[in-house]
Amino acid sequence: MPESPALLPALPQERPADCTGALLTDLYELTMLQAYFARGMNGTSAFEFFVRKLPAERNFLLAAGLEQVLAYLEGLRLAPAELDWLAASGRFTREFVDSLADLRFTGEVDAMPEGTVFFADEPILRIVAPLREAQFVESRVMNLLHYQTMVASKAARVALAAPDALLVDFGLRRAHGAEAGLLSARAAYLGGFTGTATVEAARRFGIPMYGTMAHSFVQAHASEAEAFERFALSQPGNVVLLIDTYDTERGARLVVELAPRLAARGITIQGVRLDSGDLAAHARRVRAILDAGGLPGTTLFASGNLDEYRIAALRAAGAPIDGYGVGTRMNTSADAPYLDCAYKLQEYEGRPCRKRSEGKATWPGRKQVYRYFDAAGELSRDLLTLADRPEPARGLLVPAMRGGRRVAPPPSLTQSRLLARHALTQLSAPLRSLEPAPPPFVEVSRSLRRLADEVDEATVAA
Repeated sequence: MPESPALLPALPQERPADCTGALLTDLYELTMLQAYFARGMNGTSAFEFFVRKLPAERNFLLAAGLEQVLAYLEGLRLAPAELDWLAASGRFTREFVDSLADLRFTGEVDAMPEGTVFFADEPILRIVAPLREAQFVESRVMNLLHYQTMVASKAARVALAAPDALLVDFGLRRAHGAEAGLLSARAAYLGGFTGTATVEAARRFGIPMYGTMAHSFVQAHASEAEAFERFALSQPGNVVLLIDTYDTERGARLVVELAPRLAARGITIQGVRLDSGDLAAHARRVRAILDAGGLPGTTLFASGNLDEYRIAALRAAGAPIDGYGVGTRMNTSADAPYLDCAYKLQEYEGRPCRKRSEGKATWPGRKQVYRYFDAAGELSRDLLTLADRPEPARGLLVPAMRGGRRVAPPPSLTQSRLLARHALTQLSAPLRSLEPAPPPFVEVSRSLRRLADEVDEATVAA
């Protein structure tokens, strides 16, 4: 793998946070495209995105990121400045670079709707398009689907651990960049969270917005009591006070003392937030203080390096906590921070293709996943088969784009969230638990196995 030339021209008006350019891709996509171009190879190809193996910490995955993929495909084009930069890099012929000026996505997309539960080896997206289009988009498509699917799956586990609690995404400050912060807020809401603390995510995606105060606000005042009162007067409709800057139980008693004065002005203290220490013990003591002080309706909200395991432990311990702010461990999916996913060529010019690399073999051809349920309405098995072999069940991949355009307006994020919630109810109790469980049986059809054998024989003969 040769190194890049030492000096490359910079794009004019560089925007470090811009994640929309077509050159957000891997170099090998372009080197392959130039080789295809030189040989006149641009026949119809079919690529599929799937996860080879579920992490040991996951019993299922939740499809997410399709909306961003479709928007990317619809807007695909290289700007003149990007084309000039490629030409100046010295890696590509001018003829090839000029050919990219009219690069647009004109193909088809079939995909599992966002919020669909899926398992290993099941394609959640298929792109059928001229080879240069389907090849070029590989890296960005994987980037968008992988990240949101990873976070949505983690968020779904948090929601399953606390189905009746207020769950707020607190992840922006430790997200791996601005785009990750925004998309993790979106994926978390899709996976079952109530809302986000990230203002731009609320504006952009219509996610309910929640927020309290920071320790710095308390420290900036001469006393906690003064800080609490001033915050309440400034935010009379959102009085949630952070009470553990100095002494948690003392903070709770100050809240009790403040409440009558605020009530006289028509202001109610809605909740208090705990962010440190033994959350279960503090929650019990604070709940007792609030109840004894005539504030049984004031809720307790907890944050501080939480995830589904810590929340489940708090609930098992009977901690009287009504809501949770979850950040770092969710938007990095700390216990399973990546998925072994792939975007592979399955057909070219009508010829089924199959990768046979050790540990990374694929099933050839365009495929469909059919889902079957038992008498109780729970998922019993999935059937992976060829797309042209219909089955008496619901196919999970549905048309999303034809001719480079969406076949229908996108569902709202709320609709996708409801789909995810329903899909989770169809899982058995072992699959919904935090403990590892055997996944439902994913059956590979005889026709697909037969096609794989035929492809193998043809490859050996060639």
